[in-house]
Amino acid sequence: MRRFDPREHARNVLGDRLQTCGESPVTGFYRDGCCNTGPDDPGVHSVCALMTKEFLEFSRSRGNDLSTPMPEFGFPGLKPGDRWWLCGARWK
Repeated sequence: MRRFDPREHARNVLGDRLQTCGESPVTGFYRDGCCNTGPDDPGVHSVCALMTKEFLEFSRSRGNDLSTPMPEFGFPGLKPGDRWWLCGARWK
């Protein structure tokens, strides 16, 4: 069985190729800088967001702390000005 390669299917809602959202830190479910999503991504990380202090505080207050580094998962923690892919349903 062939493994799913998100780059083969990476298109935006207009049918164009995806553009990079963030590379510092590297973002996206597949950590390729784009919102490639597929069967391995149950959260459907499809919304590119520019982090603000207010959003990071709001997200933390709702149980999704994006500011605190978690080096054991390769997550540096986000700060205002960073771009990050969010789960569509959580963002909504």
